[in-house]
Amino acid sequence: MNLFQNCNDTWGVDLMGDTVKQKLLIVDDEKKLRDLLTSYLIKEGFDVGAVADGVEMDAYLQSNTVDLVVLDLMLPGEDGLSIGRRLHQQNKLPIIILSARSDEIDRIVGLEIGADDYLSKPFSPRELLARIRSVLRRHTKNINTAPSDDDKHIYRFEDFCLDTNKHELSKNNETIALTVGEFNMLSVFLKNTNQVLSRDKLLEMSKGYDRDPLDRSIDICIGRLRKKIEPDPSNPIYLKTIWGAGYLFSVEN
Repeated sequence: MNLFQNCNDTWGVDLMGDTVKQKLLIVDDEKKLRDLLTSYLIKEGFDVGAVADGVEMDAYLQSNTVDLVVLDLMLPGEDGLSIGRRLHQQNKLPIIILSARSDEIDRIVGLEIGADDYLSKPFSPRELLARIRSVLRRHTKNINTAPSDDDKHIYRFEDFCLDTNKHELSKNNETIALTVGEFNMLSVFLKNTNQVLSRDKLLEMSKGYDRDPLDRSIDICIGRLRKKIEPDPSNPIYLKTIWGAGYLFSVEN
């Protein structure tokens, strides 16, 4: 199977300047792909490690620090979704998922568990490089702009309370379980109440990349949120659809 698109004109790019190298870890059971990606990304100035499965990944992370993980979904043993969920919960590492399957459900679930981006095989190495750099920039920005203790991290509407420090939504002091995607989406809405946000803007603000025209992850995530916060999900009073424009989170000021 050809895992790359237009490979022949993408290899052998000049090295980046003399800066501190960011560390990547590739987790993929296909050795040829690991070797190709490792060679390409090293030439682009990264420090790159590569392993075949979750067991090797755990061993690698015990003795190495990593800035970003490129993770294949279809792995022997523990699958990529399980690994990705574990990495997000335990390490908060940025993750880019790779998959040979183009099923929309895989993409949506991958983003829901906390992955920062998703790329279907076959792919262009240049596209993967661009996404790696984009995710790393966003992650660095988020670290540098982390809120201080004095900044607002509690958002309330009606009987609900979202604590962005604890990543927790509650209603009348009872916790409501949210996926990573649902939490990120609700956070965006509560920081931008009573404003119409397009699907493209929502995806950019919650995940940081442009929306594929066929990407329905925003609509699916909003549908799930409505089931958790709306008295009647079919007739929402908070999370309203603005036809032809996007969505609006309506609260009284």
